[in-house]
Order: sequence, then C-alpha cells, then structure tokens
Amino acid sequence: MARPRLHDAALRERLLDVTSRTISERGEAAATVRSVALDAGTSASAVYTLFGSRDELVAAVSAEGFRRFAVHLRAVTRTDDAAADLAALAVAYRSSALADPHFYTVMFGRGVPPATDAPAVVEQETFTVLRAAVARLVPDAAAAAVEDAALGLWGLVHGLVSLELAGLTTGTDDQRATRYAAATRAVGPGLLGGLTGGGGG
Repeated sequence: MARPRLHDAALRERLLDVTSRTISERGEAAATVRSVALDAGTSASAVYTLFGSRDELVAAVSAEGFRRFAVHLRAVTRTDDAAADLAALAVAYRSSALADPHFYTVMFGRGVPPATDAPAVVEQETFTVLRAAVARLVPDAAAAAVEDAALGLWGLVHGLVSLELAGLTTGTDDQRATRYAAATRAVGPGLLGGLTGGGGG
C-alpha cells in the first residue's frame, strides 16, 4: 500500500489560509514559520518543504489571494450587454472579498509584497478584466483614458468593500448588497462619463 502524502495540496491550502488569517489579524511579522505550522497542525519542516522559506510562503499568500480573486471575476459570463457585464464584475468583486476576507486584507490592506517575478497589479487578470470591460463599454475611448476610468472604478468598489469588511456598514447582507449596487450605479457612470473617442494612449 502506498504511503499517504503528508505534504500535499490540502496541507498547502491550509497553510495559506492560516497564514492569510495571521497576517490580516496580527500583521506580517506574526506569521513565522513556527507559528503558522503550529496553527495549521503541522511541522516547520512541512512549511519549508512546500514553500522553501517564510518569504516565499508570504508571497504565496498574496498570489493565492489574486488567484481566488481571478476565479470569481472569470466566472462572470460575458454577454452582449457591456454595461451589465461591468456591473456583474462589481458584484463579483464584492463576492470574492467577502468569501476570502483574510486574503483580501493581505492583498490590499497589509502591504504584503508579491513575489519578485509577479506582474504589476494593473497587468494581472484581476485588473485587466476590468480594463477590458470598460473598453467594451466605450470602444472609441483612448487607451489611457480607459485605464484611468478602470482605476477609478477599482477605487470605488475597493473602498465600498473595505468599509464593509471593516464592519462600518450596517444591515443584513442583502441590505448591504443593495446599497453596494446602488452606490456603484450612482457613482460608476460619472467615472465613465468623460470617455469619448479620440487618440491612442
């Protein structure tokens, strides 16, 4: 009978979850190899086997957050209605943050640097999908203007989600979701209003 794999994908995911929670709640310095291994019910050697070093473990947490985030955004079905698709991405953004709040905090709130070979945030799928959605909505807009509008929309949803994760919005989940959608509908068009044709960027 084959021996069970002790350092498998399930343990890797558990270590990432534990590390993300530790960093989001207590800061990056609290995420030592020993403490993470203890909280995950494994050994320090398992952490080194799976990640190589503490720094690589921390970078892997950031990468995993963006991977999960991309999965949510990728699940949004593209339709013939570009405006509806953009609104659906905003909903997916919130859903991703609420599903993995600790990873979201590590990605955007704790300043944990990604791996040195990771692409810039604006070149990762989690942003390029938003930029592409804006470009579909205003196909004649300059590329630089599209990027600026996409950044503005990102700032809008990021701010709203961050307030919610911090417990600064009240009501039931349905009520918070309704207010979130209303806010994106009210502010989002203003960020896109100046996008008309003209030139490359």
